Amino acid sequence: MKTSMQCEMEKQPLPTDDHQPEATEAEVEAGQPASSEPAARAGWDSKIEYFLAQVGFSVGLGNVWRFPYLCHQNGGGAFLLLYVLLMLVVGIPLFFLELAAGQAIRQGSIGVWKFISPRLAGIGYSSCVVCFFVALYYNVILAWSLFYLGNSFQSPLPWEQCPQQGNGTVKECEKSSPTSFFWYRKALDITDSIDETGSFNPYIVGCLLAAWTLVCLGMFKGIKSSVKVMYFSSIFPYVVLICFLVRGLMLDGALDGIAYMFYPKLKIWADIQVWRQAATQVFFALGLGFGSIIAYSSYNPKNNNCHRDAFTVSGINFLTSVLASLVVFAVLGFRAKNKTLECVASNLKKLSERSDVDVHLMPSFNYSDPSSVTPELYRTWFGLIGKNISGNFTDCDLEKEMQQGAEGTGLAFIAFTEAMSLLPGSPFWSALFFLMLLNLGLSTMFGTMEGILAPLTDRFKTLANNKTKFTIFSCVLGFLIGLLFTQRCGNYFVAMFDDYSATLPLIIVVVFETFSVSWLYGADRFLDDIEEMLGWRPPAIYKYMWKYVCLLAMLGLLGATAVRMFIERPTYLAWNQETASENRLVYPDWALAVLALLIVFAMMPVPVALIHAVLQDRTRRAARGAVTGQYRIVSTDDNCETPMTDMSELSHRNGTDASSP
Repeated sequence: MKTSMQCEMEKQPLPTDDHQPEATEAEVEAGQPASSEPAARAGWDSKIEYFLAQVGFSVGLGNVWRFPYLCHQNGGGAFLLLYVLLMLVVGIPLFFLELAAGQAIRQGSIGVWKFISPRLAGIGYSSCVVCFFVALYYNVILAWSLFYLGNSFQSPLPWEQCPQQGNGTVKECEKSSPTSFFWYRKALDITDSIDETGSFNPYIVGCLLAAWTLVCLGMFKGIKSSVKVMYFSSIFPYVVLICFLVRGLMLDGALDGIAYMFYPKLKIWADIQVWRQAATQVFFALGLGFGSIIAYSSYNPKNNNCHRDAFTVSGINFLTSVLASLVVFAVLGFRAKNKTLECVASNLKKLSERSDVDVHLMPSFNYSDPSSVTPELYRTWFGLIGKNISGNFTDCDLEKEMQQGAEGTGLAFIAFTEAMSLLPGSPFWSALFFLMLLNLGLSTMFGTMEGILAPLTDRFKTLANNKTKFTIFSCVLGFLIGLLFTQRCGNYFVAMFDDYSATLPLIIVVVFETFSVSWLYGADRFLDDIEEMLGWRPPAIYKYMWKYVCLLAMLGLLGATAVRMFIERPTYLAWNQETASENRLVYPDWALAVLALLIVFAMMPVPVALIHAVLQDRTRRAARGAVTGQYRIVSTDDNCETPMTDMSELSHRNGTDASSP
């Protein structure tokens, strides 16, 4: 006879192709039999459609503006090696886990974790909540891209020169730059801090409505409609990146920019923050925890080689990041070289106008012809002699120029736009770049929305029967809540959501996922299921990766992120209109309270679902006890109650034996 501990360790095997979906809770409670012939689950028309969807979701804006910055700031080539190491040790095993779970159970994130145990259904709901948070601010970035795309069809570009005011130019623009002024004043009309809300920006509101309309049109028929758009939105960015790379390598300073990016600085391996940033980038680059990977893989045939897919999609993602980095730093190298040459010319002009400088301090090169003086030659003279000359002489550092605005939105909407304005035919390159950003964002948005819609429609029959209406309702709700980000202070809320509202919840979701599969369900049993599904057994190393390496790495990342938030009060970059410069400010108390509420709200489904399942189990047992009365039933067979008993009973009702191995 089995002990209760043995019973608890037994799990239900993953479903076969003829497995029937779970009945709704209302049907079970009402005693109504589930439909014996449910509608067949949709599937991809071809393997290429599936690849376009997975690659389109995982390759997003972060590959273009976050990865190059992190690579440059954290050791160049050394960071690349660290990133590849963490991708192999943590990223690919977890990516494979989500692919296999979705493909085997044929459900969205809610259905997958509820199938493993009803007490874990909250993990799927948390994924949906985080996906919704991300969709809210991510579509605002698409709205900004649409705004810039619309302004690219004019010559000269509106951010090439400072606008006139009276007899001169606008002071705020003079103190900063035309691209910074256009971004902060024309596009955002930004306030000086997050405390100053300001009015809504009508242009961005219109662009946000257009962005959500595009998402809705691409999603309203499910994957059948979104994948048609992905044929363009997933492939077009690569065409643009290759065009930019070819054009960028022809620019003066491009090789300097690439060299600065990839120059290895091995000492960064001793910095724990670099490991944290690399792990976080791996985590978000693959889209772990969103539920979108599970949703997309659930439409695959059961014998699809998801193990190979994990390596293929991860490899494409990494190579895309490297390609984007080459493009970004080739163009930024050109921009930095131009600004450095302008700096050298300005300093040499001031030097030529001075007649009181000691002749021994004057440079040996021909300073009356700035075009003949290289930045290296000028810096050598300035470092040895020039800095001793009184006056407003400055160093002209190429690397320092490259670091200006080379992060996040600053990279796309300030630094890169400035570089493109220097190119011949700048409107063409500008339109091409922002069309690329729009397509990168759209393919990621399709995956994010699928991570919301697929689990909920799988779980609730009413939503499944009205999926088009539910999709439209979700997009309308996203637009209405997204109006928060179209205020004059909206950029600060985008930064807050991007930095904090998704980071901790997603890491916690992946920790729960890994623990559930490797310890509650059992890593060996999960590998058995994959072997039955694929016809061959994955290497045993995955068992130890999931149980120990990945889990400990995620817990370490979670701890490092939490400790950093508590030790250093969260800050954000704010634009000061008077000084026309960026200042780093701390978030006010009310903003920290909002952050805490967002994190708590995202994680709340996990304990709520657990408590609900426990109470439901006790109610069911009490009902059975009332029926049996004074009689005591002694079981002599090997069957016992597991977390999946409800599913087994339901399968018996449908004429199948789900508890059979």
